[in-house]
Amino acid sequence: MPTDDTPGAPVPRRSLSVAPLDKRLLIGLVGVLLASLLAGLNGSVVSAASADVLGAFSLGHDQSRWLSAIYHATEVAAMAFAPWCAVTFSIRRFTLFAIAGLLLLGLLCPLAPNFAALLMLRGLQGLMAGCLPPLLMTVALRFLPPKVRVFGLAGYALTATFGPNLSIPLAALWTHTLGWQWLFWQVLPTGLISMVAVAWGLPQDPLRLERLREFNGLGLFTGLPAICAIVVGLLQGDWLGWFHSPLISGLLLGGGLLLVLFFINESQHPSPFFGLGLLRRRNFTHALVTLAGTLIVFSATFQVSAGYLATVQGYRPLQSAPVALLIALPQLVLLPLVAAICNRRWVDCRWIMALGLGFCVLSLLEMTGLNSQWSRENFYQPMAMQMLGEPMVVVSLLLSSTSVVHPTEGPMASAWFNTVKSFSAVLGASLMSILLRQRGETHMTLLADQLGRHSQGLSLTLQHLLENGLLQPSGALSTFVHQLAVQATVLAAADIYRIMALLALVLILGIPVIANRVLPPSVVPSQSKHRA
Repeated sequence: MPTDDTPGAPVPRRSLSVAPLDKRLLIGLVGVLLASLLAGLNGSVVSAASADVLGAFSLGHDQSRWLSAIYHATEVAAMAFAPWCAVTFSIRRFTLFAIAGLLLLGLLCPLAPNFAALLMLRGLQGLMAGCLPPLLMTVALRFLPPKVRVFGLAGYALTATFGPNLSIPLAALWTHTLGWQWLFWQVLPTGLISMVAVAWGLPQDPLRLERLREFNGLGLFTGLPAICAIVVGLLQGDWLGWFHSPLISGLLLGGGLLLVLFFINESQHPSPFFGLGLLRRRNFTHALVTLAGTLIVFSATFQVSAGYLATVQGYRPLQSAPVALLIALPQLVLLPLVAAICNRRWVDCRWIMALGLGFCVLSLLEMTGLNSQWSRENFYQPMAMQMLGEPMVVVSLLLSSTSVVHPTEGPMASAWFNTVKSFSAVLGASLMSILLRQRGETHMTLLADQLGRHSQGLSLTLQHLLENGLLQPSGALSTFVHQLAVQATVLAAADIYRIMALLALVLILGIPVIANRVLPPSVVPSQSKHRA
């Protein structure tokens, strides 16, 4: 069993036959990468253009929230169990099944006759989409030789840095050119290419149907509803009043109880979906915790900035696209560059990780100067620093965690990593909703209190605005209240940037305390004498 002190040490386990990395296998790996990126974009693009979807189906805001919650719930749940299925039915077969399901359901979604049918189709599509990102990490650990494995992990990192930031530009492209239906149909052309690449390029492992005799049925029937219930409860909790709502109380409490039973069963079952023993390795546990915190920071920066441009400045996705592209497109160059740097023996990936988080802290601190006059041009400089920080953090985390995992443990490590990654995005969205509401209400109260204590100044301000034609007499008070709400929103966004900067700083401080140094896979283990 590898340890943090002997990074990459060989493990006395059943060996896997690994095909040589030739052109054919490389095309197969690219096919899995394309499918994984499509799976992530399938959810985020529809969310970015939710107004167009609502208008097309004549839906209300409540229905839109349920549509998003059900999709993300099934997506996160699928990530926990997909690696086990891939090992049992072979990676190649299960990947083709997941891609085919994603494409078929994407084709049917715009044709749904009513909301119930659309909800069912999106829930099933979430299951198919959730199966694909874990398979990308699994094939990277399964097929790539040590010398280039870190570049495969950099490809997986595209699902955390490139894909999410590409959602707004793609939403703008489809809605302004081909029509809202392509928010769902976007997966079809590239998905078909990825199917051909996977079918031709990936080796065909034998079926391992004997694993079905040890199938962890109790784990599936407790873990799947537990994850779905918790995700839906988190995404809908702030909207429905949290524990004041019987529905949210039942989802969170019932889901939490089922999750406890799930992990108890996992610790005792001979064929678990998650390897709880992996958590005994410091680097692996540190990577999961840091990944969760980092993705909350990333999602907060993206959501708050995009939300500010949409609500305060009235930006449509097309107008916000340049900010998102500033982060997304450079990742195609930065990720392999960071991977090449981390693949050197003399480079300690812990300090690359700390440097990347440092860039994120500087970016967030600069955005605390946000005011109601900011436009997208004001976000370019801080977003450029985050653009540099994201690949440093994600690649370093992947290298630190997978260096203490044997390839035969890849499916269980992939289940951990992808479930935590997706759940962190959900937790981040829920946290942003809470903070925006609470901080907005606090600032609104403080502003109103200050105006109440200076009523003469309020009268003079309103009179000045009326005399200069900035307010209409009929709606003077309502317009002024709107301006107060805008200021409260801006102040709340600045508060969230400060909180996220503090969280990133805490993550930096934990790196030298918890994580041990690991050597890159390209270093021959027998030649590695360094111990951290």
